[in-house]
Amino acid sequence: MKILITGGSGMVGKNLIEHAAAKQHELVVPSREELDLLSYEKTSDLVKAHTPDLIIHCAGQVGGIHANIADPAGFLVNNLDMGRNIVLSAQAAGVSKLLNLGSSCMYPRLAENPLREEQVLTGELEPTNEGYALAKITVARLCSYLSATKPNLHYKTLMPCNLFGKHDKFDPKVSHLLPAIVKKMHDAKTQGLDSVEIWGDGTVRREFMFASDMADGTWYMVDRFERLPDMMNLGVGHDYSINEYYEAAAKVIGWKGKFTHDLSKPVGMKQKLLSVSRQTELGWAPKTSLEEGIQQTYQFFLDSQS
Repeated sequence: MKILITGGSGMVGKNLIEHAAAKQHELVVPSREELDLLSYEKTSDLVKAHTPDLIIHCAGQVGGIHANIADPAGFLVNNLDMGRNIVLSAQAAGVSKLLNLGSSCMYPRLAENPLREEQVLTGELEPTNEGYALAKITVARLCSYLSATKPNLHYKTLMPCNLFGKHDKFDPKVSHLLPAIVKKMHDAKTQGLDSVEIWGDGTVRREFMFASDMADGTWYMVDRFERLPDMMNLGVGHDYSINEYYEAAAKVIGWKGKFTHDLSKPVGMKQKLLSVSRQTELGWAPKTSLEEGIQQTYQFFLDSQS
């Protein structure tokens, strides 16, 4: 197929492009200069010019808890505009298939874990990333509405758990938890620090998938697009506490200090573990262990510093 990928310069996009399955298709991966997703006119013109068989929408303004708290309006407006512009442009150009990448942030903060797809929009969102979540929910619903009312359109949403891996961002101002931990452990080791601070008491639990696995799962679902439900989680199926992530990264990187906890810092949802029953029914599961993923991520970090 001819496949248009948005966000090709980001972590998810780069991992999709580097995956072996990408070679089976003709990929259109416009740069930010070539595709201004904040402009409907420019987005529509590009989609019409290429008329792809499938669009994979993985572009977005992304970041960890620090970034979300600092710019909730930007996370809401920019992600909403990018999402609706690519979806509506696809509709206008008659693109029949679109795979929209959502987020586990779409789930209510008090929802029972593991989080099932039907729980979206059943409760209050987590305040620390509410803007981002609102945008992702709205775009997913737009895809659902168009698919339900236009028989020729099949627009579906994958909701991955938290991701980490090659091409990640390590700046603590914008990074997610695990790459931030990798950098903190590296800095602690190279600077000879004997302690590292953790936000909260470290008992909050998170589910992280290696980005290469996420790319593998996405391509797997592309090959089974007709069987893919309207919305589906993409996850690991188990989680770890924040303390355990720090301990795993310290072991891989070789730092042997102690951890302290700042109980005044925000920590977000107590747990965010996805149900993987739908992906399991389709026959897919991630392959990379946490330790192996951290090792590869740390190697990428080291290579990017040289």
